[in-house]
Amino acid sequence: MDGSSCLRAVISPPLLADYLALRAGAGLSPKTPAQGAGALAGSWAAVHATDAGGATVGMGRVIGDGGWYFHIADMAVLPSHQRRGLGDAILTALIAAITEAAPASPYITLLADAPGRRLYERHGFVPTAPRSIGMMLLSR
Repeated sequence: MDGSSCLRAVISPPLLADYLALRAGAGLSPKTPAQGAGALAGSWAAVHATDAGGATVGMGRVIGDGGWYFHIADMAVLPSHQRRGLGDAILTALIAAITEAAPASPYITLLADAPGRRLYERHGFVPTAPRSIGMMLLSR
């Protein structure tokens, strides 16, 4: 992944406990086990990375309908493993999974928090505004 033999990409979602721990450790919002189990089960594709000891240190997944719409979610790398090309390798693997299995011209989206924007831009992602903007329904 980063030229180091100590990191390994696994083309599958991480274990639930690892998913929950990685979200918290990478600064993403914490989720309950029920939320995490649903997220992992609903993934169209997923990649996680492990270190030499087998610990999960990075991940990303795709939510999609398999036809044309694919959304990249849960891109996360533990701070101690950032800036080594791991996020780039995970994103590359997810995009490859989409382009290899999806029909022509898939619509690939993601929501880019500030720390990840340069990574996404390097892969060709551009802001959708002003043509469209991301919106969310606030919890009720």
